[in-house]
Amino acid sequence: MVARMRGRTELPLFPLGNVLFCGGRLPLQIFEPRYIDLIGACTKSKTGFGVVLIRQGNEVRADEDDKSPSVFDIGTYASIVDFNPLPNGRLGIISEGGPKFRICSTWEKDDRLLMGEVEFLPEEHAAGIGDQYQPLVLILKRLVEDPIIQRLGLEIDFTDARSVSWRLAELLPVDPETKQSLLQMQLPRERLAEIKRLVAKLQGSSR
Repeated sequence: MVARMRGRTELPLFPLGNVLFCGGRLPLQIFEPRYIDLIGACTKSKTGFGVVLIRQGNEVRADEDDKSPSVFDIGTYASIVDFNPLPNGRLGIISEGGPKFRICSTWEKDDRLLMGEVEFLPEEHAAGIGDQYQPLVLILKRLVEDPIIQRLGLEIDFTDARSVSWRLAELLPVDPETKQSLLQMQLPRERLAEIKRLVAKLQGSSR
């Protein structure tokens, strides 16, 4: 995880159809010039960018008249942990989630890169799992046995409600806006309670 951050700062934003959680890893394929420049600048300065979920609009802006997508106010700071050119000519990167932030204001640079003044949110407090959520730990352990998930190299503390709730929130097959609502929760056990409800709903619909 990246170092804790405080206060307000300017941050380049990457609007996506995905939600990134603290400690999570998100593979991306970069091909738009503004984002290739962004990744180059981040790599040189050893800084990151903000991942934010699109509320309305598209990730790719094919025409000059396309408007910037509207995004949710809460996002996640992302650090680049690996990158390599792909056979399709795109740049592949893996970003790792750090602290959450709230967007105070946004604007576009000349290259149409979305920028934001953001305020980093307080770090979530550590909490134990509790007996009522031990079945969720077993579900997570089964999920991370998948070879695709293993290749991400996730670090998981199965005794920490933060770690377990973050990983379940990103790995469960729920829609992005549901993941966003889980991201916005500040209490790990509150997130686990909602995940428990979602798991019961998923299990009920599969019968």
